[in-house]
Amino acid sequence: MTAQRGAAGREEPTPAALRAATARSMQEQFPGVRVWYGESTGSWWALVPSREGPALLEAPTSQELREQIMSARTRG
Repeated sequence: MTAQRGAAGREEPTPAALRAATARSMQEQFPGVRVWYGESTGSWWALVPSREGPALLEAPTSQELREQIMSARTRG
């Protein structure tokens, strides 16, 4: 994980590193689901497989995306 110096001089993960770790964590929580943060859009995205075909989800926060994924997997 990439780090930067915080106000107290400690190394802290960069925002990009935190987003990458969040995406990896969500993909581990939801096997088969692809999760990423759109740098250009500023949104969280997921491609969720289902019986009807893949669903592309978008949310402003990772928590909202997690909720959408859970809902989509319940329906599909």
